[in-house]
Amino acid sequence: ADAFPDGEQSETFKKRLVDVQKTSEKSERVVSDFNLEHFGNGKEMFPFQKAGLEFLEATGGNALIADQMGLGKTIQGLSYIAAHPNQRPAVIVCPASLKLNWEREAEMWLETDDTIQVVKGGKPKPLTGDIVIINYDILKKWVPTLKEYLPQILIFDESHSIKNSKSLRAKAAVELAEVVPHKILLTGTPVLNRPTELWNQLRIIDPYKYPDSNFFQWHQRYCDAKKNRWGWDFSGASNLEELAQSLKTIMIRRTKDQVLTELPEKQRSSIFIPIDNKKEYQTAERNLQEWLAEQEGLKPSKRVSSVEHLARIEYLRQIAVKGKLKQSLAWIKTFLEGVEKLVVFATHKKIISALMEEFGECAVKIDGSVSTEKRQEAVDKFQTDDQVKLFVGNIKAAGVGLTLTAASNVAFLELPWTPGDLEQCEDRCHRIGQKNAVGIHYLLAKNTIDVTMAAMVEEKRGVISQITDDKNSLGFNLFGGKNDE
Repeated sequence: ADAFPDGEQSETFKKRLVDVQKTSEKSERVVSDFNLEHFGNGKEMFPFQKAGLEFLEATGGNALIADQMGLGKTIQGLSYIAAHPNQRPAVIVCPASLKLNWEREAEMWLETDDTIQVVKGGKPKPLTGDIVIINYDILKKWVPTLKEYLPQILIFDESHSIKNSKSLRAKAAVELAEVVPHKILLTGTPVLNRPTELWNQLRIIDPYKYPDSNFFQWHQRYCDAKKNRWGWDFSGASNLEELAQSLKTIMIRRTKDQVLTELPEKQRSSIFIPIDNKKEYQTAERNLQEWLAEQEGLKPSKRVSSVEHLARIEYLRQIAVKGKLKQSLAWIKTFLEGVEKLVVFATHKKIISALMEEFGECAVKIDGSVSTEKRQEAVDKFQTDDQVKLFVGNIKAAGVGLTLTAASNVAFLELPWTPGDLEQCEDRCHRIGQKNAVGIHYLLAKNTIDVTMAAMVEEKRGVISQITDDKNSLGFNLFGGKNDE
């Protein structure tokens, strides 16, 4: 049965949600009866952000804000905390790299006397803050302490991080959410690959509407569940229009072209680069094809794991990026001869090291080796120092939570596996505060697995768009230009 704040989904409540959705999508200013007198420190929320708060109010503080990256989900989450000063403590769970960002935003926007406590590693100890900020990596260890603290508001930032219900962090998130009356999830990419990734997020928000007992039924309906020799496969997608409609009572999503027309659109282009190790690449590609053919001919019990498959594919990707590296560095050098700054994303340590070796005098980097404090220093330096023209980021470490609007151009030396990660990286520049058109440049090794991956990512993006944006396509493709539809 459906469950809403009053225990049942009345027709009046249904109508209220529909009205709020329509208002939010139009980005009209909403007249609300909650008090935001002590919020903003002189800064004004955008109308669509106020509409997001109205949606949170209409859902009783149990919802998923899935606004596209750069539209201020953090501010909307903080505004709900500000609108309910008697609902304390509030707990914010986020990636480790974003803890300082949340602390900074809370200090900037909240005008209350709330104390802010940023939890660090080590042995759990008594909590004292009105607003507690903790990262996913240590959440499991702190769950008993957090539950005893009786939080009233719980925010999961980048909630796609808990999409895998079998992971320790997801289990910890579910356990903590069970004792909290108001749960708000924030992510611009609620689905990275397939509909099944929504399930754990939905059950956290509303365990009555999405109980464990409904797992199989829901997956059959929306994940094209199929039984094979190894069990059930939930990696598909089905009834996407119906799913998109059902999400409207629990999820609100606005895209930049809907609510922030003053923010320039992204201008995408693919730059195909010939590799200088063609023989090496062709040999590796042939070896991979032969190996895959051998695996196909074996009995299932004799085949190697999917991890081995990925490792061999990853090896081919490394050879491709190695072959395009020299030309890619030349492209970046030519770009930097102009006056504009550039953000470059890559995956492998060797590539990031090569970039820093070539451009270290005018570059900063963020990867897994950079501490949280040093990351903010790197961002600030890139944003304010005219001599620092290049930002080098690891796709995972630097793809979320950072504002890099000093640049209006982003280049990818390597592509991520998912469209969600791709958009997260792109939106480090394409966000509030950006005054110029944003150019996105994909440096693809010609006639290699790079091009295959680009097509795969684009196909995934089409499926995801049907779910979250309620349309067949996001309106663009990796190879530049608008789709006809």
